[in-house]
Amino acid sequence: MSIEVKVPVLPESVSDATIATWHKKPGDAVKRDENLVDLETDKVVLEVPAPADGVLKEIRHAEGDTVNSQDVIGVLEEGAVTAAGGDKPAQSDTQKREAKKAEEDTRPVMTKESAAKAEAASKGSAQATADLSPAARRMATEENIDASQVSGTGRGGRVTKEDLVNFSKGGQPAAAPAPAARAATPGTRPEERVPMTRMRARIAERLMQSKNSIAMLTSFNEVNLSKVVAMRKQVGEQFEKTHGIKLGFMSFFVKAACEALKRHPVVNASVDGNDVIYHGYQDISIAVSTDRGLVTPVLRDAQDMSFADVEKAIANFAKKAREGGLTLDDLQGGTFTITNGGTFGSLFSTPIVNPPQSAILGMHTIKERAVAENGQVIAAPMMYIAISYDHRIVDGKDAVLFLVDIKNQLENPYKMLLGI
Repeated sequence: MSIEVKVPVLPESVSDATIATWHKKPGDAVKRDENLVDLETDKVVLEVPAPADGVLKEIRHAEGDTVNSQDVIGVLEEGAVTAAGGDKPAQSDTQKREAKKAEEDTRPVMTKESAAKAEAASKGSAQATADLSPAARRMATEENIDASQVSGTGRGGRVTKEDLVNFSKGGQPAAAPAPAARAATPGTRPEERVPMTRMRARIAERLMQSKNSIAMLTSFNEVNLSKVVAMRKQVGEQFEKTHGIKLGFMSFFVKAACEALKRHPVVNASVDGNDVIYHGYQDISIAVSTDRGLVTPVLRDAQDMSFADVEKAIANFAKKAREGGLTLDDLQGGTFTITNGGTFGSLFSTPIVNPPQSAILGMHTIKERAVAENGQVIAAPMMYIAISYDHRIVDGKDAVLFLVDIKNQLENPYKMLLGI
């Protein structure tokens, strides 16, 4: 029986999708729930599983095609068996011995030098595969791609799933960059034109929307994190034993933000036309960097979450982001955003508001700096913090007081825990 493979129902905020990668070809055997094809939207990559065991009979939309919700993109023949999957005639013992001898006769002679090269190549290929994200590793396995032959565009030259997709389309290994001593032919100026992914194009659109439609302003402050650092050292080990997760800095900032947002509700508001919507809850968007771009999964009702709940949720989001498993529900909504440029060593920045939200809190790297305390100069773990806000509805006074509120809570974490 033939079964249609359809594009899943897309949310209202997603108008269409692009066929990113077919993992099967017509005639290939598939198992129920095995991923057939990746669909790229402007927010996430969706996997379309096989509806039943059988053979992929037909592909109706090729890679690069734009499709809509419930479009038929392929046909599966349920219960069918591939031609290659049929029984082969049995060989006699004599035929088996002759076939084995013929195979041995055609094997190349392995010298020490060639053996060493083969071993080095095998180690390089294994290491390159080990460095892949789970989603990229699965694709490399399914498409039989040697990751060591692919030029990576991810952080630190890491090979991403998108690199593997582009490699599979081109079919040729990317040339390794030439060392400085062997520069390109004098006078040449090599360039490469690569189309934006849908997600990158969407990020660019959102950033321009924010810049062009919001009267954005940024205020700064600095916070002494010595008491937070001491608290983490004091209770960190017990916290991990009790909850199975490390006590990080982000949970302190999330909890401090929730308390400050309660006291400064306009910072938690959003603009809808000529209306201001005040939210009686705190859904905190956490900026997470992936190989495909920045995404902001949402901690729902963060005001009701414990420190352990926050740390576990963030760890889960980070894992899903690395594996390409974030869903549209994970990313939609949010009343306030926290971004941590300090992860990459940023000392100072002006974060961009994530519309329709009215503000975003920027964290930065922690540096030991000389500060005056009780008339003495001491070294303390200091962090610059920033708030960018929509000046149409948030006055400078509200933004500054909000940031000071965050500072006071982090410099007195025990008061924050007691809600005072």
